[in-house]
Amino acid sequence: MVQARPWPYPRWIAHRGAGQLAPENTLAAFRLGAGHGYCMFECDVKLSSDGIPFLLHDDSLARTTNAPNKLGAQSSVTGGSHPWSTLAQLDAGSWHSRRFAGEPLPTLEAIARYCLRNAYFLNIEIKPTAGLERQTGDVVARHAARLWQNASVTPLLTSFQVPALEAARAAQPDLPRGLLLAVLWPGWLETAQSLGCVAIICDHVLWDQVSLTQAKSAGFKTLSYTVNDEATARRLLDLGVDGLITDRVDLFTPVSPCA
Repeated sequence: MVQARPWPYPRWIAHRGAGQLAPENTLAAFRLGAGHGYCMFECDVKLSSDGIPFLLHDDSLARTTNAPNKLGAQSSVTGGSHPWSTLAQLDAGSWHSRRFAGEPLPTLEAIARYCLRNAYFLNIEIKPTAGLERQTGDVVARHAARLWQNASVTPLLTSFQVPALEAARAAQPDLPRGLLLAVLWPGWLETAQSLGCVAIICDHVLWDQVSLTQAKSAGFKTLSYTVNDEATARRLLDLGVDGLITDRVDLFTPVSPCA
């Protein structure tokens, strides 16, 4: 049984800042999500080659930045292969629309400042470059602890990568953690328990009465990604899921007020 602890987070969480309405994992996306009433955001964090935590979902820079043009196709394969001084020069907005041209990749520190100044909550998905699972978990946890050291509510650290969560726990055991699942692989519940997680975050199709009861009986909070239609949201809410991560910040209005 996981020891019960306070759950300060709202039910609705904006995916990558504002889902698909703005360039994902940018400060512009956070601002747009906030404009739709959201006060909790999910984002993906990995490390630059010189160890700076920054926001990026993909291993490659190609989809969401101008790296292929600026750095050359071969040199832009992975974000983790470049120092922050190089990554900071990239355009992470033009791929989405002209409105966001010139939007930069943000560091975790920049996002932390934005969230702390506005009393917003954050779900940091630890998204390591292959081979850097433990290093990324360690560095992200240490930066999160430093940045939120005086905050009443710290971020929720989540990952699909067990080694990343192990390293985060070793570095900063008091930060809350959640195990992300794309499938309910054998031992998923026991693994979440062994990691000292407080939450399990599943692809929404995995939650049913059986799996939800298993998780809740073990003391876990239950969250779902990525919930983008009303029928799915209603099914999950009726089941009693604790959190819904959505791209559709324009469709769902959060009911929990911002702190």
